Formats: sequence, structure tokens, C-alpha cells
Amino acid sequence: MALSGGGDSIALLQVAADWARGNGRRLLALTVDHGLNPDSADWTAFAEEAARDLGADWRGLTWTGAKPSVGLPAAARRARHGLIADAAREAGARVVLFAHTADDIAEGDLMRAEGSTLGRLRDWAPSPAWPEGRGLMLLRPMLDAGRAEVRDWLAARWATWIDDPANEDPKYARSRARMSLLPVGEGGAQRRMRGGWAERRSRPPTVEPSPFRARTTADAAVRSSPLPPGEGTFVLDRNSDAQLLAAALVCAGGGDRPPRGDRLAKLLTRLRSGETFTATLCGARIEASGDRALITREPGELTRRPPPPLPLAPGVEAVWDGRWAIATAEPGWSVVPAAGRMAALSDPDRAGLKALPPAARGGEPVLIRNAGGAPVLARTAARARSLVEQRLALTLDRMTHERDLGAVFHGETLRNPLFST
Repeated sequence: MALSGGGDSIALLQVAADWARGNGRRLLALTVDHGLNPDSADWTAFAEEAARDLGADWRGLTWTGAKPSVGLPAAARRARHGLIADAAREAGARVVLFAHTADDIAEGDLMRAEGSTLGRLRDWAPSPAWPEGRGLMLLRPMLDAGRAEVRDWLAARWATWIDDPANEDPKYARSRARMSLLPVGEGGAQRRMRGGWAERRSRPPTVEPSPFRARTTADAAVRSSPLPPGEGTFVLDRNSDAQLLAAALVCAGGGDRPPRGDRLAKLLTRLRSGETFTATLCGARIEASGDRALITREPGELTRRPPPPLPLAPGVEAVWDGRWAIATAEPGWSVVPAAGRMAALSDPDRAGLKALPPAARGGEPVLIRNAGGAPVLARTAARARSLVEQRLALTLDRMTHERDLGAVFHGETLRNPLFST
């Protein structure tokens, strides 16, 4: 779980620690020191003591390096999610608990109404950090609890917590939103609650299945193409909604930024008009014809701005282009795109590429020897698995329980046991 030492996270720590003890589960608390307040080291020490007093394991993480002068809250949020995701994956976790409350939802709604692009909080959602958060889900079991109610519950237990003064600094949009909600009552978003936090405090923080939208969305509207598995290629219905289209574009493109609303709306209009066209957005290529649209990685981007070769350490999985996880048992290999190297591939490898749509071929990963030699397709010479299909399934709520996170989906490359680490 993420543990800042604030009231919300201290409350979640107490509930999660009770649940972990009762269910024989290990609880690891992760605290990020952003280095933005002179008291941050003391806050980190407080969080560690709180976690260990309740029998939880604890690890401190530090956001190092220069801090931006503009967009600091967003940069801190990205850094925090990345650090927590890396630590969680290293610990073997698949789920991270976050202590957001109904007040956070209300504040986010107000910030978006004023032009913020902040995402909406969901009780069960994939980690926003990419690729650090691959295969990792976030669980927010306190979204129907108000902040004031949580603190009343803590006070009744004689618990202590930290109040970050930055939460009251009006130069930050989150703080302004929080202060504007105060007239409706301390922790004003309580009125949105569906039940009482105090009445449910001993309930295990289990994953409640969300409406299984994947049956109608991922399975019906998004059809993994009948091509060789693991190529990150999707076929969409022209009438797909904006959420589905945006998710497919981001996943196929391998990035972590959703498309701008105006560009996404323009693309939706073109799709629904029945126009035959080719376009690019979010690093993805859209080829629309007939009643379908093919979405692949845009190979031209890899040619115009070729990424540097990605060295592979033996037995260590590396993520390439945000779309492939690749590992090899031998030293001396690096990963590069197939674009510009297809003619140098072996006949079997070229035959394998020909089974793909032309637009998808240049985005395939190939391996090159650091000492020279002909390139080879990564999926024939290493353990290479596509991350695209599972990422899309996570985004569309197709995985509603932590036991689903090990599932293999149509279109995903199976793990090669010869290269297992």
C-alpha cells in the first residue's frame, strides 16, 4: 500500500494491517519522500514507525533529481506512481492499495470542470505508470468515505497523522479545489457516500467485480486481429466509443499520454462518417476502410525518430517501445525496430513479417548483435511477449480480481519457458 502518513493513509494502514493479519497476507507499505518539504524526512520516519508498529513491512522511496518549476504536482504524481510501481513489482505484488476518499473525487471533478486533464479515480484500475506499472492494479477501497469521517474514526482510536501544509497552499489547483468545497462542511464530499466508513472498517478490502464491460466492449467492439499472436494490432468497429478508441490508441502506440480531446473527437467523427483514411495519433496508426479500423504502432515514427538500441542483460526482462517485454539468456544483444532492417532478416523471419499487415511490420522488435551480424526477429530469438493486449484488457476492466492478472489473452505472446528467469 501507498503510505504518506496523512490521515487517509493511516486509516487505510490500520484496516489493511488488520485484514493482512487475519488472512495470512504480507502487507508492504511504501512511502515516497518527494524532497519538497524540509520536514519530509521526519514524515518518512513517522510513516515507517506507524507501519512497523502494526506489523507491516515498510520501504522508503525517494524522488531524486531536479524538480520542475511548472507542473510540479503532476510531475510529483508521476514520479510517485513510478516509484511505487517499481517497488511493488520488485516485491512480487500485483495490487497496491491507495487511500483516496470521496473528497478526492469531488476535488477532481471540480478541477476538471476548470480545465484540468486529471484522470478520474476508480476503485479498481491499472497503474497509470507505464511501463513501470505493467500488470499492476490499484485498489481504492475508501472512495465512498468522507475525509472528515475518516479522521473522526482515527481520533476515536487515538491515532495520529500528518497534515501536509501544501494541501492548503492556494497556488496548487488541488488545494484551491479543496478549500472551495469546505463551505458544504469539513470534508464536504461526505454527502456522496453510499455507506458509513465506521460501520465497514473491519470489512476486508477485497476486490469487488465491476460491471463486466469487457463483454460488450473489449470482446465485441475490440477484436484482436486473426494475425499471429502478440503483434499489438487491433480491429475496431467504426462506432466504438471515445474511451475505447483512446485506450486502443495509447496501448498500440506504447505511450502513457491519452489523446487530446479535440483530436480524439475529430478522429471519431471521421470514423463514424464511413470515410476511408489513414491517420496517426498517440504513436498509433489508424487505417479505416469498410466498417472497421485497423490500429497498429506507427512505424514512421520509429523511422523519423529512431530510438537508441536497448541493451539486454542476460536473464533480465527489459521493456522496449512501451509494447514488448523482452529477455534473452545470452549476452551481447540489443533491441531495435524492424523498420529499415527488414531486408537484412533471414528468409524465415521475413516470411513471418509478411503474415502481418504492412503497417505493423516496421514496429516489430528485432535483435542485433553488439559485435555486428544480421538482425533477427525478437520473438524467434528471445523470450518476447507483447504487453499491448493485457494492457488494453486492464484499461477496459476486463480483469476484475487479482487472480485475473496472470491470465493470457487472445493476441498475447505466451511466455517461453526456455528463457524464464
